[in-house]
Amino acid sequence: MTATLPPPTTEAVTAPEVPLMQAALARVRAPDVVLAVTRAGRRTYVSGGTGTGGAGREHLAYGLGSLTKTFTVLLLADLARAGALTLDDPLTAHLPHRRTGTGAGKGAYGPAADRITLRHLATHTSGLPRVPRDLLAPAILHPQTNGYAGYTRERLLAALAAARPRHAPGTRWHYSNLGIALLGPVLESAGGAPYAELLARRVLRPLGMTGAVLGPGGAAANAATGHRGDGRTPMPAVDMAAFSPAGGLLATPADLLAYAEALLDPRAAALRDVQIPQLRRRTPRHRGEVHTLTWYQHPAPGGPLLFHAGATFGQQCFLGFHPATRTAVAGFATRHDRLTAIVGASYGLLHALTAL
Repeated sequence: MTATLPPPTTEAVTAPEVPLMQAALARVRAPDVVLAVTRAGRRTYVSGGTGTGGAGREHLAYGLGSLTKTFTVLLLADLARAGALTLDDPLTAHLPHRRTGTGAGKGAYGPAADRITLRHLATHTSGLPRVPRDLLAPAILHPQTNGYAGYTRERLLAALAAARPRHAPGTRWHYSNLGIALLGPVLESAGGAPYAELLARRVLRPLGMTGAVLGPGGAAANAATGHRGDGRTPMPAVDMAAFSPAGGLLATPADLLAYAEALLDPRAAALRDVQIPQLRRRTPRHRGEVHTLTWYQHPAPGGPLLFHAGATFGQQCFLGFHPATRTAVAGFATRHDRLTAIVGASYGLLHALTAL
């Protein structure tokens, strides 16, 4: 992408959204909490928490977890616009040849893999499981241990070959970290460079996201320290290895607001492409929820809002935006458990701001 946005302004604490932001902040339980809002290019931040981060919290880089997926799919859309691939290419067309006992080529990754397209991976309709089978037992027995560390590209491709699809590709939605992780080797093959380099050159730098890095090898010196559910036990940035495209990015609140502002004013075609609805979920729990190429979409006054959340072993975050009012909310918390409430508080804040 080549489109960039003009520098935003930062509003003083008298901004009209501040009372709503402070009310949302009070709902969140974590050592460090930051809520960041952009409205028509004007940025506002509030922060708090039980820790000692103080006024510097909004300058830290937070683990984005699954919010990383939106950047990976944006890179996919950008390479598609550049003609390096198409969204409906078969997955196996962009993977290295793999030799089995019956030879190499078609079927080497299993019969289901040959029917999976890149669009299926991006929209979680590939049928692949959430994680590979060799990560399930460690996750159950040691839920606070990072099983992704040291997970190599070779293991990732072997996991695809061994995967048992839950359904035929394109027929149902099922969230899959494995599916998004597989976009890593796909993008490298099509883009002719390592994933981290492609992401920085084609996405992060054009959007002005100067504080965003892949961790932990390239983790920023100002990386926030996460915590377990007790709010006291520290959890440093984790190594996602071959799963970095699914959850390895760290970014500051200002980075995410720059990202949101680009999505609200999408000057590059790929930024528009990732907001186009692709499917509608019709389960009792998710009746009518729409999915774009990478975002969840819900109805709201004046037009839909789009959002995605993310979590690492010790942090949680949220980013949502409402194009009709040029409003976006980013939320961060350095604690990960069900009671942290950063996702619900941020989502509720975004809804409230659409009515201002």
